[in-house]
Amino acid sequence: MTQQDGHTARHFLFLQGPHGPFFGNLARMLRRAGARAWRVGFNAGDSAFWRDRGAYIAYRGRPEDWPGHVAELITRHGITDIVLYGDTRPVHAHAIAAAREAGVTVHVFEEGYLRPYWVTYERGGANGNSRLMQLSVDEMRVALERCEMELPDAPARWGDMRHHVFYGALYHFLVLLANWRYRNFRPHRALSVRDEFRLYLRRLFLMPFHALERLAATRRVRLGGFPYHLVLMQLEHDSSFQMHGPFRSMAEFIEVCITGFARGAPGHHHLVFKAHPLEDGRAPVRHEIRRLARAHGVSGRVHFVRGGKLAGLLNHARSAVTVNSTAAQQVLWRGLPLKVFGDAVYAKPEFASAQPLHEFFAAPARPDARAYRDYRHYLLETSQIAGGFYSARGRRQLLRQVVDLMLVEEDPYDSLQSGTAAPRQQLTLVR
Repeated sequence: MTQQDGHTARHFLFLQGPHGPFFGNLARMLRRAGARAWRVGFNAGDSAFWRDRGAYIAYRGRPEDWPGHVAELITRHGITDIVLYGDTRPVHAHAIAAAREAGVTVHVFEEGYLRPYWVTYERGGANGNSRLMQLSVDEMRVALERCEMELPDAPARWGDMRHHVFYGALYHFLVLLANWRYRNFRPHRALSVRDEFRLYLRRLFLMPFHALERLAATRRVRLGGFPYHLVLMQLEHDSSFQMHGPFRSMAEFIEVCITGFARGAPGHHHLVFKAHPLEDGRAPVRHEIRRLARAHGVSGRVHFVRGGKLAGLLNHARSAVTVNSTAAQQVLWRGLPLKVFGDAVYAKPEFASAQPLHEFFAAPARPDARAYRDYRHYLLETSQIAGGFYSARGRRQLLRQVVDLMLVEEDPYDSLQSGTAAPRQQLTLVR
């Protein structure tokens, strides 16, 4: 390895990242800091935003040959660090296993646990594989004893959703159009690339119409004058839902929610299903909600609202139910009762109700607001980095901090525990 100012140079291997230019921007800044960076691309979409062609490694082999290939890449290039987005897709799970065997640091990016104005940066794993899963609130409080940071308010909007959808559509278009060099590529989701692109394109086209429909549905709920409980839906193909939850499909989750509501909720209460902002119709969730509401005799009390802003609905809700959506953090910030079915970094006994669902709908237990405030403080001092992956403004804000976090020896949790954590940038909401 080369030497930079007396220190061994870091060699970073990037795998699949968020759609768009973030990984390319991050690699350029790491190079300016004296590191080397390569990118493994599995399709034409991966290669599109990586400008350094000399550091691009096209993987055109079979999926079953990837575990051996990534281990060989680690050895050949003297890799010290692997960088990836999401830790459960097969190519990443195999790479993480090879990295651990070789003593290589794994940097995991994910959508923010406190989205939309933060992203998640952890080492080793995220979501159900995060170190947060083993940490208690009391342990977090001990680590926070040296911290005096003033907490910013919970954001009330998603942020750069249009950029997110645009880059997703562009990525799948490139894979569809120019993937002839990657004939062995297999997407990590069940849907074909052609169908993925069609759904992204359809969503882009229908966004104005869906906005009007969402506005009308939200207005009906907010002006209805009835108490209501909110169901925070997720994408059925989302890794957290599939890998860290108890349901095989969103239809199963919907049935559990409606059954519990029909059995336990007072007769004047309503149930509102809030769709994920990227819900694209591949799972017939709206049809299932209507069908199951009719079957349980609660059709007039069950509503469906497309994606968009959550705050307007949360501000008047009685409680919320989810598998493990990160949107539940906004529920807890408001002190609302929360029922969680899957593994989640926030599913601590101080916050998440242990009641059976029908009892929860009848008389939901409230979370410990003080404990959640300490938990949130801990996240903002460790894994939550101000910024975003998809808009230029969000990327600039993110890069200001995350490169330094990646280059230090300790991960954010250990740095806070040892008292060596650098001060965090206070979040400034720029419109």
